[in-house]
Amino acid sequence: MAISFDKALGVHQHTMLIRSQRAEVLASNIANADTPGYKAKDINFASALKAAKSHQQSGNTMVTTNEKHIGGGTRSVGGDELFRTPNQTDTGDGNSVDVQVERNLYTQNAMEYQASLQFLSGKFKGLNKALGSQG
Repeated sequence: MAISFDKALGVHQHTMLIRSQRAEVLASNIANADTPGYKAKDINFASALKAAKSHQQSGNTMVTTNEKHIGGGTRSVGGDELFRTPNQTDTGDGNSVDVQVERNLYTQNAMEYQASLQFLSGKFKGLNKALGSQG
């Protein structure tokens, strides 16, 4: 009997991918805090997770550019980057990054990533225990 890892691991594999991509976006915001005209971006976690769940339920498809290509699956979260509405007034250079807000969001995202990692680790331990008890 085959194990479906999508069903066994649940949503945690997708949350980790989304959190990882969000960390990159937030780090980019922090790195560009002094770049004139740079607009702070973020990923809408809820819509990205919804897209990931729909891919999980409907199956993943790979676009082929040649009829000789073999079909396969892809892993993407579909998290569109959105521009954040600034909390502060324009500083004159058009930059909308508030470094303290970005650091707080980055820290929160890192803690949520760690929580997802712990949930996923627990899933693997449970699978390992179930497989180990068979022999």
